[in-house]
Amino acid sequence: MNSMICSAIRSKQVIRLYYRGGFRMIEPFCYGAGTAGSELLRAYQTGGYSESGSPAGWKLIQVSEISDLTLTDEHFEGTRSGYNPKDPAMATIYCCV
Repeated sequence: MNSMICSAIRSKQVIRLYYRGGFRMIEPFCYGAGTAGSELLRAYQTGGYSESGSPAGWKLIQVSEISDLTLTDEHFEGTRSGYNPKDPAMATIYCCV
């Protein structure tokens, strides 16, 4: 488990990270493990790179593919339309907003 991710979730702190081809700015909402055991992060991306061409919106991120994760000085509200704290993609939830 990545304690930096849980710390960011608890303090509602925006994260900057490199994921699948580019840097992204995300609001981390839920961190856990999927049914296959891989660590997952449900986040709302506010800017940066996007494979789909839609940088803003809900993303499910494979934690094993994250690099250069840094906490920013920005904070977020902790509420977003469409957020489900009982994320069905997660078999186990480590921490969530």
